[in-house]
Amino acid sequence: MTKRKVGVIGATGMVGQRFLTLLDHHPYFEVTALAASARSAGKTYHEAVGDRWKLKTPMPAYAADMVVHDAANIEEMKALCNMVFCAVDMKKEDIRALEDAYAKAEIPVVSNNSAHRWTPDVPMVIPEINDAHLAVIEAQRKRLGTKRGFVAVKPNCSIQSYVPALTALLEFEPYEVVATTYQAISGAGKTFKEWPEMIDNVIPFIGGEEEKSEQEPPARLG
Repeated sequence: MTKRKVGVIGATGMVGQRFLTLLDHHPYFEVTALAASARSAGKTYHEAVGDRWKLKTPMPAYAADMVVHDAANIEEMKALCNMVFCAVDMKKEDIRALEDAYAKAEIPVVSNNSAHRWTPDVPMVIPEINDAHLAVIEAQRKRLGTKRGFVAVKPNCSIQSYVPALTALLEFEPYEVVATTYQAISGAGKTFKEWPEMIDNVIPFIGGEEEKSEQEPPARLG
């Protein structure tokens, strides 16, 4: 089977690094393009990351010598790949603009970012639960004026852990759910080395998480 050529936008960050390890030897995808901010453009991936590799898993050998491109140079990326995974650290309005620009260039975008989670025609998908929501992509394409391009997003990380269990319980018509999440600091792109005050500690409050936990599950369940 011919693998789909994919790019990773935000490749130098912690989530981008995780994308690269997950895509190593992937049966369906071949990473053919890496993109990050303009300050990383033109460097090899190993040079661009430097001592900021944050995972215990070693940097994939296939990525180390790949040249990093400027994420804003969409035409350059389009020549190298036919879809992208996106995990950038930017203001939400800038993320929406960037992802829409890739989609309008006929490059499908699968995003780890939250910026488009409440755009009405952008599906927020847990494939095992609500794959039917992908049908809204046709409406999105009409809005963007595209034939291939679209944006799809994943939900908040904590939602992914308990919504599958709730789905199995829907036939019993639950009316109240109490959920407590203690989330990995990796979600903020941190390690214990960079955030030593987290060692032997728990900081249970994350601003906005409670609201997401109330709003996102009903949307995922339709």
